[in-house]
Amino acid sequence: MFGICNLANIPLRIEPNDRSELVSQVLFGEHFTVLEKTQKWAKIRLFFDDYEGWIDNKQFATITEEQFEQLSKDCIVLNSDLIEYITSPKNLLIPIPLGASLSFLNYESINTENFSFEGLKISGVKPKSNLINTAFMYMNAPYLWGGKTPFGIDCSGFTQMVYKLNGYKLFRDASQQSSQGEALSFIEESEPGDLAFFDNDEGNIIHVGIIMDDNYIIHASGKVRIDRLDHLGIYNAEVNKHTHKLRVIKKII
Repeated sequence: MFGICNLANIPLRIEPNDRSELVSQVLFGEHFTVLEKTQKWAKIRLFFDDYEGWIDNKQFATITEEQFEQLSKDCIVLNSDLIEYITSPKNLLIPIPLGASLSFLNYESINTENFSFEGLKISGVKPKSNLINTAFMYMNAPYLWGGKTPFGIDCSGFTQMVYKLNGYKLFRDASQQSSQGEALSFIEESEPGDLAFFDNDEGNIIHVGIIMDDNYIIHASGKVRIDRLDHLGIYNAEVNKHTHKLRVIKKII
């Protein structure tokens, strides 16, 4: 069984329960495989990053395997504005966030509501230099564990969405993303757009951010913000201390 998100964004939970932890979000137009189904919940695996979790059965539409395969082969087309609107002949208006997928709108067999979109779109691979400009679109977005939108986002959701909007694929969690790319020995070797990863006292990767010019970093901590980066980690001038301990820098592209 296969499905597609037909709402702005829906919670992806670790267990089939409304009180369960939010581990990610499924944005409008994202498609997935349904692994298991109960009366109220569906366990799914997202096509884009293979991330798994539970969603409410009332919050998605089913598609055929053929439609799933077609969407999986297509070039990803995304909304490139902070918020835009999907409309339909029935005067339905759906707000969709930055990074929502629009690929399915061209298929009448999938787009059964005849949704239309008149906003800005982005697709294809963009230059690495474009990553920072995209990251600025999320500035001051509040931190939300499991979030993927400018209205609430976590550190790895932020890096994943910035890269996705520029045509690159990152895994969902910081620990997973740290397995990608080429490790650099020094901050001085890094370029804007490279990723810096940070660990806890047990050595587990718990945080990620995007390196900028002149030893700055943009990351989601309380909100999407810019701080200093040095060989020890992230230095927050507001609290006058290092808040995250540097583990490794990775060049993804």
